[in-house]
Amino acid sequence: MELRINQTTYEVDADADTPLLWVIRDDLGLTGTKFGCGLAQCGACSVLVDGNVVRSCVTPVAGVVGREVTTIEAIEGDDVGKRVVAAWVERQVAQCGYCQSGQVMAATALLKHTPAPTDAQIEAAMINLCRCGTYNAIRTAVHDLAKQEGV
Repeated sequence: MELRINQTTYEVDADADTPLLWVIRDDLGLTGTKFGCGLAQCGACSVLVDGNVVRSCVTPVAGVVGREVTTIEAIEGDDVGKRVVAAWVERQVAQCGYCQSGQVMAATALLKHTPAPTDAQIEAAMINLCRCGTYNAIRTAVHDLAKQEGV
């Protein structure tokens, strides 16, 4: 089947119900998207599909045929994504960093859909788990970005 990932078209040989995560990581070698729980609970596997956050560990690869998938490897190609990464660095959001690719994907989607989110909107959108507890730094970075013109 043909997949469009990070603006590149790939021909992959996978069963239709194979989780997108394993195609991204194992078949395409894009290892920035992480395996966390395998149950769509933690968000480490988050990618964007047509600009919306999707848990790739439970998304059948057949479900993204004909759609645009963006992984952490290409997020800085998006202006908002680039700003999110810069804010994460500036605010030193990451500690261990394992969940942060998913956090960046979620924050990018949030800011693209809601450029000036409230605390409640941030809490509703930023539901990925972080064992290091970087939630306050994440909220601060998202608020910093919301104040920037053009986000």
